[in-house]
Amino acid sequence: MYEQEIRRLREIVEDSKNIVFFGGAGVSTESGIPDFRSEDGLYRQKYSYPPEQIISHTFFVRHPETFFEFYKDKMMALDAKPNAAHIKLAQWEQEGRLTAVITQNIDGLHQAAGSKTVLELHGSIHRNYCQNCGKFYDARYVKDTPGIPHCECGGVIKPDVVLYEEGLDPDVIQQSVHAIANADTLIIGGTSLVVYPAAGFIDYFRGRHLVVINKSATAREVGAELTIAGPIGEIMAAV
Repeated sequence: MYEQEIRRLREIVEDSKNIVFFGGAGVSTESGIPDFRSEDGLYRQKYSYPPEQIISHTFFVRHPETFFEFYKDKMMALDAKPNAAHIKLAQWEQEGRLTAVITQNIDGLHQAAGSKTVLELHGSIHRNYCQNCGKFYDARYVKDTPGIPHCECGGVIKPDVVLYEEGLDPDVIQQSVHAIANADTLIIGGTSLVVYPAAGFIDYFRGRHLVVINKSATAREVGAELTIAGPIGEIMAAV
């Protein structure tokens, strides 16, 4: 299964000198981290409030205790390990084939696998800052603190993740667009291309090879040269 597609992907990778990978939640599901929109995703589960409301800026401000209860339980998978997709991308970077990973994930698994150039569109659970004094706190401190995590100065600690109603970091946007615009190969993996503005970044691609690897159909037709409807870790491990 997937033998022909994997063979073609291998040829594309061998023909590439500047690969950029654009990934979403599906890259981390094989590490045991739930996505949002699949059948078993967070949006299909039942909570007192809809998950998309809980992880909004307004909800964080108005109901921080409920926000952190959900956030720590469902979005901070500190024991998760990189899977074959993360490891393969780090290997390609080390070989000089891949120049950037652009991710919508906040779990830090690309860095854990050894990737150096990782552009995190939606921030990271591993960076947390006091809203009063700006002091840094790691993910373990936030996860292990009961209720709302506070700084020693008394301020509320906010995760450096992009919540609904918040804008993306302009510098990360600029770097991502530049990376995609200069790539000779763009591999899109584990994303349904639903979330904007991130999904619109791929319009800047002008290279030779466009590949999509995703279990389900993407929300928009991108004219990919190669589309593989399968689990990304399994596919990447075979390349």
